[in-house]
Amino acid sequence: MRREVKSFQNAWQGIFRAAKLERHLKFHIVAAIGTIAGAFILQFSALEWVVLVLTINGMIALELVNTAVERIVDFVQPEWDERAGQIKDIAAGACLIYACGALAIGCILYIPKLIEVIS
Repeated sequence: MRREVKSFQNAWQGIFRAAKLERHLKFHIVAAIGTIAGAFILQFSALEWVVLVLTINGMIALELVNTAVERIVDFVQPEWDERAGQIKDIAAGACLIYACGALAIGCILYIPKLIEVIS
């Protein structure tokens, strides 16, 4: 049981360390907080909450993986190298694609609710 507890502690430590150091992760966390607040205000349905939580968790998890990839590349290849740069760019590209999808999901969830409130 102690190993499992230690494992969770290490995971949380990694999340907090990344959140402290990575500006993109900070942005996604702030965006998630705002998005969650908006969902409460607009009274999302259970299904809308499921979609929102999956989207937020996916974005933050992918950003953490991207951060890990960047750290590994920097550790293995501390000097500039085109191949290392390509690896980092590809991982960042995965985050960008997911973020675009998350934005589209946000529009699908929020725009009809906002139109309803305004009308």
